[in-house]
Amino acid sequence: MDVPRLQRLIGSPELTWLLDRARRRMEAGQPLEGTVTLNGAADAERAAVARLLGRAPRPGRSLSVSLEAIDQVLRASGASPDGLAAAIVALTGPVVPRQEAADRLARAWDSAFAPLASMVADRPELADWYASLNTTGLVRRLARSPEEATPLLAGLARLLPHLPVSPPRSLSTFAAEHAGGAHALDHGPLATLTLDAVRALTGIPPGDGAQARRDTWAAAGLLLDELSSQVLVLNLPGDPATATGRALDALGAVGQPAVLTLRQLVRDTPRVLRGGTAYVCENPAVVLAAADRLGPDCAPLVCLQGQPSTAALRLLKLYADAGWNLRYHGDFDWGGIRIASRLLAHVPWTPWRYTTADYRAAQDAHGDTAPLTGTPTEAAWDPELSAALRTAGRRIEEELVLDDLLADLAR
Repeated sequence: MDVPRLQRLIGSPELTWLLDRARRRMEAGQPLEGTVTLNGAADAERAAVARLLGRAPRPGRSLSVSLEAIDQVLRASGASPDGLAAAIVALTGPVVPRQEAADRLARAWDSAFAPLASMVADRPELADWYASLNTTGLVRRLARSPEEATPLLAGLARLLPHLPVSPPRSLSTFAAEHAGGAHALDHGPLATLTLDAVRALTGIPPGDGAQARRDTWAAAGLLLDELSSQVLVLNLPGDPATATGRALDALGAVGQPAVLTLRQLVRDTPRVLRGGTAYVCENPAVVLAAADRLGPDCAPLVCLQGQPSTAALRLLKLYADAGWNLRYHGDFDWGGIRIASRLLAHVPWTPWRYTTADYRAAQDAHGDTAPLTGTPTEAAWDPELSAALRTAGRRIEEELVLDDLLADLAR
């Protein structure tokens, strides 16, 4: 193989198209036979073919070249005694047939998935989730190659057998022990895949935002932040078996609100007596007014303070599991409907002055209120409520109906 001579014969820029066409045929596993054609060929490209073959190509807008003729020229010149195929490799690098490359890539992906597949074989509850990884292409979006996916999936296979965690513990501590670092599950591909698997293990619905991530980790017994997640309560009955229960009992005796952290609810869970009714509101103003006007005579009251925190969801689930009737009221606006819907996705509740009839009554009582803004959404507990809000175009905040709410809370 005389590479310098070969470069002079067919390595010029004017013949690049010819090499590309021939190489693509080799990659497709096709023989280098027949002709290749270049439409709209330039004069320089036509002249390069004429020099190579020793004759001018046929006139016209397209330029057709016989691959057998090129092969014969290369062999006869001694530049490439093994012909055109050998010349392609010498000038452009090794040629791997596309099917062979595809088979090789498939084997590499199978190898990358092997540790996870082996782990899932012992966790049948993850079988559907594992199958979805291929159908959705999630892993291939997170890791662009089998080489990148191999350590990612191996790490996932090591930590999933330890989920869910009981009793609950810190996410950072779990990550340090099982994921290679305290912040390994904060963000990134491993955190994304682990959260996806947790949803399959726990049945928690997918969601967006930081709070949804907290809820998902908490469902697996992993606490993202035990102290900042809080819930405001008033007069929840306490139980002397725990420090949290004793604190609730003492504060309830004098009608003082209490703030419970997720840490208290997880590490010193208050025991809940069966039965009873607890009221749930959206805004702290309701708790403040209830404490001021009713004090210890107020019915058990829980306040979400906006979107329900992990602490609020855990507390309300404790009561729901103990057979309590949870009654919910929120703002009559699109944000309030979303908060109520999110709560309903986690725990059952019945409306507390939070139906279409209640909205219309509040409209009649308070006249021209603030205009309704934001994106509409549906109210699953009362399908007519959203239509009523659209028609009226006005919002009713909890503070406007405080007297009615307090009348219900008075024992």
